[in-house]
Amino acid sequence: MQDRERITQLFGTKFPLVQAGMIWCSGWELASTVSNAGGLGVIGSGSMYPEVLREHIRKCKKATNEPFGVNIPMLYPAVEEHINTVIEERVPVVFTSAGNPSTWTAKLKAHGTVVVHVVSSVKFALRAEAAGVDAVVAEGFEAGGHNGREETTTLVLVPMVAKALRIPVIAAGGIADGRAMLAAMCLGAEGVQMGSRFVCSAESSGHQAFKQHVVDAGEGGTTLTLKELAPVRLLHNKFFLDLKAAYARGATVEELKALLGRARAKRGMFEGDLEEGELEIGQVSAAIDRIMPAAEIVNEVMSEYRAALQGLTSLPTYT
Repeated sequence: MQDRERITQLFGTKFPLVQAGMIWCSGWELASTVSNAGGLGVIGSGSMYPEVLREHIRKCKKATNEPFGVNIPMLYPAVEEHINTVIEERVPVVFTSAGNPSTWTAKLKAHGTVVVHVVSSVKFALRAEAAGVDAVVAEGFEAGGHNGREETTTLVLVPMVAKALRIPVIAAGGIADGRAMLAAMCLGAEGVQMGSRFVCSAESSGHQAFKQHVVDAGEGGTTLTLKELAPVRLLHNKFFLDLKAAYARGATVEELKALLGRARAKRGMFEGDLEEGELEIGQVSAAIDRIMPAAEIVNEVMSEYRAALQGLTSLPTYT
């Protein structure tokens, strides 16, 4: 086994390509389809009640014989119930995020679970490695959804994390095609995680109107905001403009919480309210131009990766 194959060996997948566990978009149908296509499909548990998560896991097991994972944000109120659910259902891979990896890693690994933690800095990557995780996702601030406060780009973050750690690094943030995948591998990553690209898949549980809105988004159409609460990258819409106006008048943290309210992400991403909903997506949305079946996305990305890899031989060596 070559060192650069550690991710496929760790997950038991054909490709080192992970579909991110995004709230309201990553259900069992998307996860199982990606796993069947050779990647690692991931169920996003952050928008699920414990009984709903169990249902999705069981449906995923019936739909694929390949490995799959569950993403568990540690800020989720019923996080312990989710942890117990993935252990009881023997989910092979768990991605933890938005919290201290030392809280649950030992318990998960004691039950044979592969644990990956999402980080946005070298400091947190080192803490995750010390906590005993098997790999980390180094996520640059281009990414959608909840994000790091440091605003470190993927291009800067990935090589720093890869240099600092002994365990494998998966790159995330701004990656939506095979060329970007190859670039991340050249920076020291051993795999990549894609979220926004899979939001715009046929099997994504996101609302069709939200998917189309992502496809229609242009350059500069997203902004990282709400750092005082939990940083999140949003598509520009009426809700975002209301947030922008609140910041302009010096809104307090409590006022921002009141403006955000409850269930805005569900309202926008799952129910399709493009005006008042919270529309979480990455900067790379500007490069996504169509909705495709998830298996076709996996195949296209890997085909692009192989073509880009071959193209490296034509670059000048400057000897």
